[in-house]
Amino acid sequence: MVRFNVIAFTHHSIGLEEVGKFHLEEDRVLAKMQHLKEQLNLEEVMYLSTCNRVEFIFTSTNEIDATFEALFLNEFNPDWDAKHIKKLAAGAQKWNGLNAVNHLIEVACSLDSMVIGEREIISQIRKAFEFSRLNELSGDTIRIVMRQVIETAKKVYTQTDIASRPVSVVSLAYHQMKLKKLKSNARVLFIGAGITNTNMARFLKEHGFTNFTVFNRTLANAQLLAKPLKGDAYKLSDLKTFSEGFDLIVTCTSATEPIITVDLYNQLINKESKRKVIIDLAVPADLHPDVKNTFKVDHISIEFLKSISANNLSERKKELIKVRQLIYEAVEEFKEIFKLRQVEIKMRTIPERVKEIRATAMTEVFNKDLEQLDDKSKKVLDKILNYMEKKYVSVPMIVAKEILSKNSEN
Repeated sequence: MVRFNVIAFTHHSIGLEEVGKFHLEEDRVLAKMQHLKEQLNLEEVMYLSTCNRVEFIFTSTNEIDATFEALFLNEFNPDWDAKHIKKLAAGAQKWNGLNAVNHLIEVACSLDSMVIGEREIISQIRKAFEFSRLNELSGDTIRIVMRQVIETAKKVYTQTDIASRPVSVVSLAYHQMKLKKLKSNARVLFIGAGITNTNMARFLKEHGFTNFTVFNRTLANAQLLAKPLKGDAYKLSDLKTFSEGFDLIVTCTSATEPIITVDLYNQLINKESKRKVIIDLAVPADLHPDVKNTFKVDHISIEFLKSISANNLSERKKELIKVRQLIYEAVEEFKEIFKLRQVEIKMRTIPERVKEIRATAMTEVFNKDLEQLDDKSKKVLDKILNYMEKKYVSVPMIVAKEILSKNSEN
């Protein structure tokens, strides 16, 4: 395992802005990885990129020292100057051998993610591996490592509660809103078209909601969000004259003062008396406190959601002992898997060697004796030799497995 390495750049070590400089567009990944493989004499390579990390997984006979790191970074991006490369190298995280395997399992189990227990990372790892495999960037070592990584992560997510309670604000907001029993054709107003509302909109659409209207300071951004929702888009100022009513407001803007005042809310409900739902994800709040006190409102605030998120995250963290035990067992199991695989690789030559010995015996050593046999005897001998050949190939493998098993027990 000494040839197996991981070099990672994460939000912990260099910050999200610097991590972003390692992200590659999908159509550039293959060429870049092939370049690194050739220039750095890497045997195998795999590129993993997520929103908060980029990891390079590779096998190489090179010593992974400061010289190699500088060369690696320079080959990845020749435009980086020596000062920038030195800064990035200082923030690089490195693992080798079984420590690298352990690290990748922890990543797949989301222990190193921004939010513990988020399952998305396992899909990202699987996709990255499939890309490297299909494009012949990786080989046997990365294959058996990734198989153990993915199988362990699946075991962790099914045998522990590490991912059982939602912690993302959008997911929690939806779960709280669901308790209000809104119908799928409920009239939904989005105030603001930033990333939070965009994620919330996608979530609602995926869960069957169909009636959307978007308001934003910049009309173009409102239209950008409204288009995939098949909804209407307006400027934020148009809220003052909007009279089509609503059942749910989702608001998240960067305003420093409340946007939804008593007067505006009175205009928006358009004389409807039914209780409304407001999800306010803005900091500071977009909803004026007097609105809750004046009208029938089910208010879901960011503070409330964050308190639930903190509690759920705390519950997830209680599972860490179970998770780390499963990871420890997986790494121990991988040791034996890797040893056995090395034996299998070494024994690949046995079938050809056996065939060579058989050919020599029949054409040189015993050729005169074989000439004395009749056709029936030759056929019987051929069957015997075929049987012996197959058994001879399998016996060393069985013996090797037994030896490895006894050694692991001791």
